[in-house]
Amino acid sequence: MPVITVSVNRATQTVDVPDNMLLSSLLRDVLRLTGTHIGCDTSQCGACTVHVDGRSVKSCTMLAVETDGLAVMTIEGLAEGDKLHPMQAAFRDHHGLQCGFCTPGMIMAAVALAEHNPAPTEAEVREGLEGNLCRCTGYQNIVEAIMSGARTMHGARS
Repeated sequence: MPVITVSVNRATQTVDVPDNMLLSSLLRDVLRLTGTHIGCDTSQCGACTVHVDGRSVKSCTMLAVETDGLAVMTIEGLAEGDKLHPMQAAFRDHHGLQCGFCTPGMIMAAVALAEHNPAPTEAEVREGLEGNLCRCTGYQNIVEAIMSGARTMHGARS
């Protein structure tokens, strides 16, 4: 088995992984970071979205060995202690969730969008969420949360 060294949520991890282990399995089953959800195993739902070296990735489509030497950020790594990340707070404040299953992936995709677009329009948010499915909401509160979270991330007033 290959040994990889990967930074996960700013902590270096050195682990033995099978060649065919998915990143989602490494996170959930080995590192016990269960905020990354598995919804479909086919990259259709986006519940498993994480950041790898700053880009949004569906962890069910990436092999763990591909992260050797890279930095992975999961939903658990966004908050600083008890202080929520601005996007997490925006989802809470704007009721951008119902059952919560898709929420970690939505938030990770939203953070990546906002990092590249500090003031996304509604249309840009909806386009940026393609590939992240929510079976509970009508998306309006999610869109509002992302627009607000982006403004907060970049210091603008909500």
